[in-house]
Amino acid sequence: MTRRDILWRGIGLVLAVGACGVAAAMNGSAQAMLVFPIALLGLTLMINGKRVAVVLRAERHGHGHTAQAIHAVRLRRTRRRADPPHSR
Repeated sequence: MTRRDILWRGIGLVLAVGACGVAAAMNGSAQAMLVFPIALLGLTLMINGKRVAVVLRAERHGHGHTAQAIHAVRLRRTRRRADPPHSR
């Protein structure tokens, strides 16, 4: 694990613990739900580390559908091979 990955996971830990601490301090108030997304983001960072930042950057630059495009090309190739040759 690289330093950068450890840093991202540490940021996630701080976010999750901080959000849970704020929610606990609110003592069951409905406003505690406002920090719930922050806790989820922290949990995601703790689990995935720097990969979260890479995915967000790819989404922002339009590469979010790269996997689907590659899969579609593979399906077309497979279908083309399975089709019988056209006879005239």
